[in-house]
Amino acid sequence: MSIVSLAKATVVGHEQDKQQVLAELQELGCLHLIPLTPEGEPAAEEGPSREAREALQFLASCPQRRRQVSDPSHFDPVEVERQALDLQRRLHELCNERDFLAQRIEALAPWGEFEFPPLEDLAGRRLWFYAVPHHQMKDVVASGLRWEVMSRDPRFCYVSVVAEDEPEPDAMPVSRTLAGARSPRELAQRLEEVEVEIEDVEAERISLTRWCTLFGRALDGLDDRAARARASAQTARARPVYALQAWVARERTQQLRAYAARRGLVLELSDPDPGEQPPTLFRNPPALSGGEDLVRFYMTPGYWVWDPSSVVFFSFAIFFAMILADAGYALLLGGGVLAYWKRLGRSDTGRRWRVLLGTLAGATLVYGVIVGSYFGVSPPRGSLPARLHVLDITDFSVMMALSVGIGALHVAYACVRDALRHPRWSERLAPFGWAAAVLGGFALWGGSQAGLDALTRAGTGALCGGLALVVLFAGSGERPLKRIGLGIAALTSVTGAFGDVLSYMRLFALGLASASLALTFNDMAAQIRDAVPGLGLLLALLVLLAGHAMNFVLSLSSGFIHGLRLNVIEFFKWGVKDEGTPYHPFERKESTSWTTSS
Repeated sequence: MSIVSLAKATVVGHEQDKQQVLAELQELGCLHLIPLTPEGEPAAEEGPSREAREALQFLASCPQRRRQVSDPSHFDPVEVERQALDLQRRLHELCNERDFLAQRIEALAPWGEFEFPPLEDLAGRRLWFYAVPHHQMKDVVASGLRWEVMSRDPRFCYVSVVAEDEPEPDAMPVSRTLAGARSPRELAQRLEEVEVEIEDVEAERISLTRWCTLFGRALDGLDDRAARARASAQTARARPVYALQAWVARERTQQLRAYAARRGLVLELSDPDPGEQPPTLFRNPPALSGGEDLVRFYMTPGYWVWDPSSVVFFSFAIFFAMILADAGYALLLGGGVLAYWKRLGRSDTGRRWRVLLGTLAGATLVYGVIVGSYFGVSPPRGSLPARLHVLDITDFSVMMALSVGIGALHVAYACVRDALRHPRWSERLAPFGWAAAVLGGFALWGGSQAGLDALTRAGTGALCGGLALVVLFAGSGERPLKRIGLGIAALTSVTGAFGDVLSYMRLFALGLASASLALTFNDMAAQIRDAVPGLGLLLALLVLLAGHAMNFVLSLSSGFIHGLRLNVIEFFKWGVKDEGTPYHPFERKESTSWTTSS
């Protein structure tokens, strides 16, 4: 659970071997390249076009798939791309036409079956169609137009007007129905033709899917070639040699040394200077690696900071559980995770997120049992769930103290971790002071609320001592007067610390809102069941399903948004102050564009 230690590697080799060396280093996949080229270096070759990836995505999303061809002798990626994009365009046009025809047929259905007569048979006049509400037919009668009611239903009269030009908007009480120039029979015939053409296009698409594996590998190969071209452009050249610089994880330096010795390359490894900013490479157990995604959602911590991903993983789970606050909802979330467990396991990201989501469901289940909420229903007295119900979510004083206490601990821990990253004690004391001040302030408040004089005095001492450390050491390294001035200026952050800790009260507020909504829908359903004999049970079930579904979605959204916000805003503000760049290894891409199991 740390940021991987890196070394700077400088590789020098002969110019004529550069391309082969780059290909082998790409296969090795352990370097984050450092550009050595001056400004104005020509742009490197680009990878596959957006159109090629769009073509592959179109084929890969086909519901039916052909057996994959492994022999590339008859494979032409350019032709496959052209055919796939042409099929995609045709399918899009045909689907749009099908929808248009279906809509037009449905709109003309009330007028029955008819054919448009030639214009000369009507002396140049045309038919115009209107769906007129019954109460507005008097306006049609008074319009002076030639018209006929073709059919009626409980709401409308379906009127056909005969006129050379479309009647003025104020001549009819409603806007006309767009009918086009084709009769319902012609529209139905064309719709059938379009459906057949769509089937033909889909059959051609299915036929092309046999090339997906080769097409995906071709795109990955083009990506790899483009990456080598960019790497080549980033090397420094002084004929007949070239130089390449990169960051490498210390655990892989021996592997790089062995390769350089085998290839006859000059390799120099050095520690990063304090003024440099190497990229950040996380190293966490697979079970906790989902925290890395939560951290990177907002920022990548700097190399010289610390890895907050494991802390964020657990704190996010706790915050999410307190906001969802229902064991029944936890079971729904857990069931969804189990239903998609195998599908999520098809990618590294999916495997990380299924563990994270499972942890969220488990934490919510535990907290829901503690607060005794099962879809808003409290367990019956004397039962095992009732004995496990040890926390009353409607007890404002207890829940407020719990939320604020969690906030104080979270912010104080951030300050401690920020202090430990500094090499000198003089730089650590100010963050330690903030941690003491935050915990002391909470103890002072808690002691005064509970009437515990000893806790109040301890909190007062910790608060005053922590602020004194801030004043004395916030300007560490400066001259005495400036140091004191910076320390006094740092005290302006007291209000910020107070506000950040109070922000954690949203855990109580959102959890109470979720529980209250669940209880409200339960009461509404019970009242409807009692008020409407017979049908009331069905209506009550509908209210329960709709109400809890809405509350579940709202609670999930709140859990993710506010649970993450408390980590990346309040927590990062005090503990992760330097932003860095992510570690991007120079490596070959695996052919993941198409898999037969996807």
